[in-house]
Amino acid sequence: MSRYGLLEVVATGPMTTVQDLGRPGRGDLGVGRSGAADRGALRLANRLVGNSECAAALEVTFGGLCVRAHGNLLIALAGAACPATVTGPLGTRWPIGHHSVERLPCEATLQLGAPARGVRTYLAVRGGVDVPPVLGSRATDILAGLGPDLPAPGALLPVGPPPDAFPAVDLAPVPEPAGGDLVLEILPGPRDDWFTPDALRVLCAEPYEVTTDSNRVGIRLRGPVLERAREGELPSEGMVPGAIQVPPSGRPTLFLADHPLTGGYPVIAVVRTQDVDRAAQARPGQRIRFRIAGDLPPPNASPALSSHTA
Repeated sequence: MSRYGLLEVVATGPMTTVQDLGRPGRGDLGVGRSGAADRGALRLANRLVGNSECAAALEVTFGGLCVRAHGNLLIALAGAACPATVTGPLGTRWPIGHHSVERLPCEATLQLGAPARGVRTYLAVRGGVDVPPVLGSRATDILAGLGPDLPAPGALLPVGPPPDAFPAVDLAPVPEPAGGDLVLEILPGPRDDWFTPDALRVLCAEPYEVTTDSNRVGIRLRGPVLERAREGELPSEGMVPGAIQVPPSGRPTLFLADHPLTGGYPVIAVVRTQDVDRAAQARPGQRIRFRIAGDLPPPNASPALSSHTA
């Protein structure tokens, strides 16, 4: 047992992975960055418990995680807010908050329900999840099969040494992921010239629906077809998080944290970096609207849409 404590995994929900801020600067080795899909939420959870922002935490998709503490632990939840209940060693149950610093007593269990909005919740523990790093990171890349194994029931995750700094606040009043239509700003290109002159207008004119065929690699979208102006395919070229790649079907895919390093389908536009975290919280069935960076919202935009773009 780690001298600083352990998290025992009792149940994982649909998917739980270990994530930090990834492996930057290793593209020459054919290794993508990976890391947390919602990097801002990971950073916040870590700051709340006094960790470095790059400490490893658990990324929980659609709730369902249950963990037992071995040792007295300090934890925080960020990202998609879900019902969270602690059951003490004597059977006493109590709810805990989101975006707040909480204590998880020794032998107590934490159970997460499904979030009402958003997809991914981050569980940070003071000291970080101290599994062995791979190429300098504890992030699990599901596309490359790199990093720690997916936690399974019975797994024991060691907790690292606590940082010198103690948490400065006990509550962060930040908004939850947006419900309703999600408006994302895009920068055209680099291959918008592979599409008809009307394709960018079509991309921004109507909403696209997030399909169930989506994961940490990317979001497959259902909506208007984007027409090509050229035949054939490109030689493989580099991809980035937020790239909107369009296969021959004309249905776009928005790449997330575990995107492939290269691809041969043309990229019509790229979501701005500050909006990629928001995209990572989009749920199946939720609609995404794209807007070229710097353009004003359409005059008939609903108040909800306007608030999302503020």
